[in-house]
Amino acid sequence: MGNRNFCNRVSRIGALVIFCLYFACYADLSFAVQQTALIPLEDFFKNPESTAFQISPDGKHIAFLKPWQNRLNVYVQKVNDVKPVRVTHSIHRDIIWFGWAYNRRIAYVQDKQGDENWQAYAVDIDGANFLALTPFEGVKVQPVDGLEEDDDHVLIALNRRDKRIFDVYRLNVNTAELKLIAENPGNVTRWVTDNDGKLRVAVATDGANISLLYRKTESGPFKAIITTNFKSAIRPLFFTFDNRFLYVSSNVNRDKSAIYKYDIENGKHLDLIYEHPEVDVNRLLRSKKRKVITGVGYITTKHQFHFFDEKRKKLQDMLEKRLPGYEVFISDNSKDETRMIIRTYSDKSLGAYYYYDRLHKEFKKLSDVSPWIDENNMAEMQPIQYQSRDGLTIHGYLTLPKGVAPQNLPLVVNPHGGPWLRNRWTFDPQVQFMTNRGLAVFQVNYRGSTGYGKAFWQAGFKEWGKKMLDDVTDGVHWLIREGIADPERIGIYGASFGGYTTLAGLAFTPDLYVCGVDYVGISNIFTWLNSIPAYWEPYRQMFYEMVGEPEKDKKLLTAASPLFHADKIKVPLFVAQGANDPRVKKAESDQIVEAVKKRGIEVQYMVKKNEGHGFRNEENRFEFYRAMEDFFSKHLGSKKEAQQ
Repeated sequence: MGNRNFCNRVSRIGALVIFCLYFACYADLSFAVQQTALIPLEDFFKNPESTAFQISPDGKHIAFLKPWQNRLNVYVQKVNDVKPVRVTHSIHRDIIWFGWAYNRRIAYVQDKQGDENWQAYAVDIDGANFLALTPFEGVKVQPVDGLEEDDDHVLIALNRRDKRIFDVYRLNVNTAELKLIAENPGNVTRWVTDNDGKLRVAVATDGANISLLYRKTESGPFKAIITTNFKSAIRPLFFTFDNRFLYVSSNVNRDKSAIYKYDIENGKHLDLIYEHPEVDVNRLLRSKKRKVITGVGYITTKHQFHFFDEKRKKLQDMLEKRLPGYEVFISDNSKDETRMIIRTYSDKSLGAYYYYDRLHKEFKKLSDVSPWIDENNMAEMQPIQYQSRDGLTIHGYLTLPKGVAPQNLPLVVNPHGGPWLRNRWTFDPQVQFMTNRGLAVFQVNYRGSTGYGKAFWQAGFKEWGKKMLDDVTDGVHWLIREGIADPERIGIYGASFGGYTTLAGLAFTPDLYVCGVDYVGISNIFTWLNSIPAYWEPYRQMFYEMVGEPEKDKKLLTAASPLFHADKIKVPLFVAQGANDPRVKKAESDQIVEAVKKRGIEVQYMVKKNEGHGFRNEENRFEFYRAMEDFFSKHLGSKKEAQQ
């Protein structure tokens, strides 16, 4: 609530469907429905009309992002006004994150050309008093606490002293004055404040183990309360309202993470708040005004809520009744929790934002995110599951072209990045773009994906290019057996670890795919591990345990690195890379492009000098997806727009 929006305000993200039954129903139908007409590529990938709406602590103003000169900038308007004021003037990069410093001032962050060295800025809600808060070259800012009761200050962390670690500072948002309040001893990876904004908990690591540190007062020394191997962790969420205990998400002595009340001083799990038998639970909801824990959120195939508080449940029921067919979230509140921003999501729409005044029962739409997207023309994202060759249940999603029989279709396999993430049910512009061009799209939560418990996550350790890839391959063969995918028209496309999986798929299952698109992907695990950002250095030993240690596991990593098996890649490849990528350096793409080209295989290579780990600038997205459209049209026979 209130100016806590400065602290990490990012949009937060039913029964399983047995997909063969779904197809069996369709098999006997006559497809009288016309195929959807081609939708302009720009409609999928241009900047939103408006997004990221946030309400001021006093509930009198709304701020949001909106394009100006093709870049997302911050706008502010009074709640009952329709004429917003643009308060930022960015023309080189989108502003992708902002928050309320207090009622009259906005703070935001930007990097330079994709380098991810985020710098903080502030400006008044009328556009006056612009100030660079952290104008330090090559330094990255992280939010810690918005300090709701202090209009002048916020807490931030900076790696100014040592690029590997972050110290905590009290920052004056009106003058840019910095005061060091906690120097990192060299192993702290996260700082946690209590409800009064006092820095009292830290998470530290030696690379393989994680320690929870605690102090009674902000002036006292930290002491280690509990140390666990990183596979079993206690993740602090926030303090109880009396600041005595913590609420945590923990998988200590259990497989699935669950929500607990935790005695931080004595290192003991107390009450079990909520657990789910199938998935991890990491999100706890609260009313700070009423000092009540209201519920939890978690993801099965879709996002789910479980409420403990009847008032919050009634509010959710009312919102879902008003907005049927969508996932509905309260994305922001005024400090007194009477005025709020509502956000909707679905698989066919980027959703919309609404304003709701609980006192006056005023409910109004603020904006569709992308009003040019017609939900009726979008494809349905279907949850699926299948068995891997060694008996694991693998979950994923399949999106089919609208109005086309689900038989013998060209297929694009789209593995997610991370790899310690997961796909979820949502609107994905690139998936909808591909299905609109006539391609089926398969997304799989292979072993190693998070959200399904400790055992499933650990099953992916040191399995890059092996069992993790087998899970993807098994899903493709399942779709072929079901008659959905044409075995002669299967491509693969992914970003980051998904780009690695693309290259691994082409190298290690060379007869399965007819083409591949690698977007900022890893080709050589050795060079990737050797070039990780300095602020990932505390996690190096974890990477070694999850992926492999270069010396001890040299044979394993050589076998898993596509670069050393480039001679097996025999189909056309398209590679895209940001020149300033700090996570997957340009050398990863350079190496594989050179190795495959040497063999006379068709390789298309796109490098953007003003981008990092993915393309944020609108014109670069257009160019990339236009090239991908041409590539898949040529090699998979999918449709493409006529060029003007």
